[in-house]
Amino acid sequence: MKILKVTEMSGEDENLKLLEVILTAEIYNRYQDLEINDLTPECRDLFGVNGTAEFKRPLYVSEGMIRKTIGIKDACRKLESNPVVACEEFGQRIHVTTLEPAARWFLKKGGKDLIEKNPTLAFFYRDFDSVQVSYEEVKGANPPFEDTRVYLDSRISSIAAGDERLKNALDLVIVSAPEEVEQNLEDLICTGDQENVIRKVKVARDHRDVLLKHRIHEVGKLLFVGPPGTGKTSLALALSQELHLPVIEVRLSMITSQYLGETSKNIDRIFDFAKKIAPCILFIDEFDFVAKSRVADDHGAMKRAVNSLLKNIDQINLVRNAVLLIGATNHPQLLDEAAWRRFDEVVFFGLPDTEMRRRILGKVAASIDCRCDFGVLAEETENFSGADLRIMIKEALLSALMEGREYIDDADIRRGMMVVQNRDLIRHASWL
Repeated sequence: MKILKVTEMSGEDENLKLLEVILTAEIYNRYQDLEINDLTPECRDLFGVNGTAEFKRPLYVSEGMIRKTIGIKDACRKLESNPVVACEEFGQRIHVTTLEPAARWFLKKGGKDLIEKNPTLAFFYRDFDSVQVSYEEVKGANPPFEDTRVYLDSRISSIAAGDERLKNALDLVIVSAPEEVEQNLEDLICTGDQENVIRKVKVARDHRDVLLKHRIHEVGKLLFVGPPGTGKTSLALALSQELHLPVIEVRLSMITSQYLGETSKNIDRIFDFAKKIAPCILFIDEFDFVAKSRVADDHGAMKRAVNSLLKNIDQINLVRNAVLLIGATNHPQLLDEAAWRRFDEVVFFGLPDTEMRRRILGKVAASIDCRCDFGVLAEETENFSGADLRIMIKEALLSALMEGREYIDDADIRRGMMVVQNRDLIRHASWL
């Protein structure tokens, strides 16, 4: 349960927050067309949404619910002088006396900012000339319930119940809801080709019916190729937020087994699970670990694992199964030729050029007082990956903090640059 921190709220702010949730309950109960995504995440917590998009009206507000979820104590005492609110049965039920006067009182006391962030309120106030709020825009900006961990856990529980194979699959993957993914597209610097692939995926999702009609199924199988630190994993995870899809993250090196045939069974379990939880993203990192050339590897069990992987890739796609498959590899030269052919898009992630490095530095250091020239830094960091640039800025900030400063200067940047260069030297050192 998330609790809103209200320690900095004034008494007036607390009264507005209290009336916001009381009005939300009243309006939601009155207008049956409103649904769960018309409630803010905070209100979903308050009203006890427990993992299913279906919960019963009427919603109600109590003093205990407010204290537990929002953190405001003694709600009834704080509202006792409010002319539009009534508390009944020792705070067990709090409601507005009449909706229209309560709504006007809320607006008069400064509730417009809250209306612009609450779809239920925006729905009601959209006909108020003095508000000028777009219900569609407010709802569009509200985090969807389907993006939450609560919703995802509910789906996983219902899918895995009584199915031992799918329960075992959960031990082989990391499943994240969109709200849990830290990466987002706004934080990334993508190439034109990468942006074009993202657009195509969005179009394919929006027009699955057209693609099905024309029997065009092999869409949405992406292979991300490039050296370490160039953003393959970051983009795959960022698509979870962008497309509002949970991501199933697989590392093939973790699912190999010493037992004969078990690796192939693990692969089958993961793909079956992805189809059940769909729509989703199935992200396979270290794709080359299993999908190596069958000519180069004469190990029978590994050949069976490769065959199982290829078979499962053939049987899954975005159009029919609503699964976006993304493989990532640092070693494309190791991949079996048949594995290459299974992907309809091969997306290259190269080391950033000078302009991309300048833009990456601007993103990474956006919130930091950095007293240096990003243009000059971009010129001096040739062959640095995006990850290298992030490490450099991190080390520069730590250097500044160790000297009691919160701003970064050129000397801090030089220290950060040396850390990256030393890491690279160690990585390529020969110990034989």
